[in-house]
Amino acid sequence: METRINGELQKVILYYGFTPLHDPEAIMMWQQQLASSLGLKGRVIIAKSGINGTLGGDMSALKKYVSATKKYPGFKKIDFKWSDGTGDEFPRLSIKVKPELVAFGAPHEVEVDENGVVNGGVHLKPWAVDKLVEERGDDVVFFDGRNAFEAKIGKFKNALVPDVESSRDFIGEIESGKYDHLKDKPIVTYCTGGIRCEILSAVMVKRGFQEVYQIDGGIVRYGNKFGDDSLWEGSLYTFDARMTIDFSDETKTIGECEQCESPTKQFYNCATVTCHSLILLCEPCSSIEANRACTHSDIAIDREMVG
Repeated sequence: METRINGELQKVILYYGFTPLHDPEAIMMWQQQLASSLGLKGRVIIAKSGINGTLGGDMSALKKYVSATKKYPGFKKIDFKWSDGTGDEFPRLSIKVKPELVAFGAPHEVEVDENGVVNGGVHLKPWAVDKLVEERGDDVVFFDGRNAFEAKIGKFKNALVPDVESSRDFIGEIESGKYDHLKDKPIVTYCTGGIRCEILSAVMVKRGFQEVYQIDGGIVRYGNKFGDDSLWEGSLYTFDARMTIDFSDETKTIGECEQCESPTKQFYNCATVTCHSLILLCEPCSSIEANRACTHSDIAIDREMVG
């Protein structure tokens, strides 16, 4: 659904680019000045391995941001994913330098050159994903590269969803041996915009998985291409005030209320101030205050996650 503020169409962009950056601090200052001058809000993370961001604002301002960012040689090939915004996805602009673009807890795990991640998974366009499944059938394993809670409201059909609470859990999960029987299978990793799978697929290749793919542009690109007419089902969790987005008017609700098991796709922040967990509730159950307090193990949400 389109939203306009003062006549300006509101949009959100999600993007990343792996490329060696010799002076991340200088890139941070440039990005801070650029995004601030255009009135944009959101989160941008910069590391020696590249840039990862999601920004919201006026469509015209975002177009100027994209054009200026692509002028930097290392960022000219960045794929910017667009979605509808509301104008209030983010409370402020935050641009930081960090050791990793995604917090896997292993800054030296992935090697990057001017072409991106070295020895990562093979990129598949959305149509090529469907073709692979058409050709290889049930041999294809969809491997969710997100936090497990995200898959509660949307995932690829019959996908394998690892029991992880954050990206930091993935390396240990892969090394646990529980997926070793899949090392000869065609594995399609997927995540919101693609960046987590860049790292996850490289982690898997390094540990002996023979045929690893990743969806080019992530769930966002696949959903924008096929809506709810192919292999994706449900809603997509987003790390901003929208919390979820759908790809069509026919989106299936696959989430279940933690209290009554009624269909729902709505997460709520835990009512306990010191807690950062999310609770999946239907609207009637969410109106009962006790249902929005901690009664389960804490899910530590990384608010910096952008793809």
